[in-house]
Amino acid sequence: MIRAFAKISFTPDVQAVQTEMGSRAAYRSAELGVAEEVALGDAEQAFIAERDSFYQATVSQTGWPYVQHRGGPVGFLKVLDERSIGYADFSGNRQYISVGNLRGDDRVSLLLMDYPRRRRLKIWGRARAVDERTEPALLAQLESSDSRAPVERGIVIRVEAFDWNCPKYITPRYSRDEVEALLVQARQQTVARQAESRLSM
Repeated sequence: MIRAFAKISFTPDVQAVQTEMGSRAAYRSAELGVAEEVALGDAEQAFIAERDSFYQATVSQTGWPYVQHRGGPVGFLKVLDERSIGYADFSGNRQYISVGNLRGDDRVSLLLMDYPRRRRLKIWGRARAVDERTEPALLAQLESSDSRAPVERGIVIRVEAFDWNCPKYITPRYSRDEVEALLVQARQQTVARQAESRLSM
């Protein structure tokens, strides 16, 4: 995935800074790599399916980036195939900034985080909105059975590139469910140690 990522990310301005900072030679080799088939592998698909949130960036007509947090039940961001992902878009504060931005520029960038394991996956793609009227079967694929919020549309993203980031500087954070699971594990270990202690007396 390195060449596709480099082609999108390493603009002339980025290359200039890389040259100034002494990293250009190392990253130039990524741009010259073998042409690759952009496809989400098993590791990427599993990681996406386990997420309960992500951050999505779009670009406005005036060139300003807009970053929005999207959240839902685990698995609400769905892998449709090796090149496509999507999610159901629920009714929110009705500003429609991301949806409006996509009408003028379909490029998106997603940042998917796994804070406890200090992992992150970046995805670049082109997004489009789908609705009940035009593509009901596709919209049905994006809906989650355990969600009660009304779905206004679906967002389908054609993946253009992705990249795994290093864990450096990711601060571990835990959801309530993750903390509860750790507490259950800790209690079980305590009970097991107490039982072993009684047996050794």
